[in-house]
Amino acid sequence: MNDLHQPVSGSLVGPSKALYNHDSITLFQTIPHMSTSPSPNKNCLRIGAVSYLNTKPLVYHLAERLPESQLFFDYPSRLSDALASGDLDIALVPSAELLVHPEWSIVSDACIACRGPVLSVKLLFRVPPAEVQTLAMDEGSRTSCLLAQILLREHQVTTPQLLTLPLGAQPQDVHADAVLIIGDRAIRCDMTEFVEVWDLGDHWCRSTELPFVFAMWVAGPGVDISGAAMAFEEARDEGSRNYPEIAQEQSVAMKLPEELVLEYLSKNLHFKMGKREKQGLDLFFQRATEYNLAPGALDSTSVGLTT
Repeated sequence: MNDLHQPVSGSLVGPSKALYNHDSITLFQTIPHMSTSPSPNKNCLRIGAVSYLNTKPLVYHLAERLPESQLFFDYPSRLSDALASGDLDIALVPSAELLVHPEWSIVSDACIACRGPVLSVKLLFRVPPAEVQTLAMDEGSRTSCLLAQILLREHQVTTPQLLTLPLGAQPQDVHADAVLIIGDRAIRCDMTEFVEVWDLGDHWCRSTELPFVFAMWVAGPGVDISGAAMAFEEARDEGSRNYPEIAQEQSVAMKLPEELVLEYLSKNLHFKMGKREKQGLDLFFQRATEYNLAPGALDSTSVGLTT
């Protein structure tokens, strides 16, 4: 959700501690796979989330606030598919998904955003930005890939050829003029061979003077969200008050410095969608449509909060 990053093997349903693969540590650990399909019981909300580090404040004790609902953890792409098919009622999805599904509505001001450097989404250049002919993009991040292309369009005339940087690969493994990396790779990467590095959160915020929104809670059409919005916001507020606890737990599990995790959560990320975040989201959609990077135009009114 700083989009979606390298998953960890295993499966689990419901709120619990994450599973960790210490041989492949990323800043965005996940609880992948709904091991069973969501129940068709219409008397409770079926809610889908991911369990990356950047979502931890949003799902903090969330199940306890919605005891009659079902909470599932899965890959973001699968959550989007489940929401589209009606197997989920609400899901935490990357902002780019709203370009594909304008019928979805944002149900809460709880989100994943940044107001400056995001630390974990970077574009590395082997040539000056205006000379980029090939762009390798982390296949785990649809929203960041779209953001990178938008920012490049504003610095050059030609459209680069797009290549894939497989999950687990390093920037040095691909021959491209520019490489988009996300998650732990973006933080730990040796950048000495690159002539320029963009933190995409910082670059967007500086160029637009607006925040960037990576993900938010959305509902499918016709879903009764009574009480859900308040639960999402209360979970976010409680999670934000407990950054030190989250950082301590996650730093041990992920073998990352506790100070780094705490700073990432408390300084690099922002979890509330206010007026300026909505303006930034609207502009992101407008730019994607203007540059023909989106499947269709999106009226800015369609991304307004329903609460």
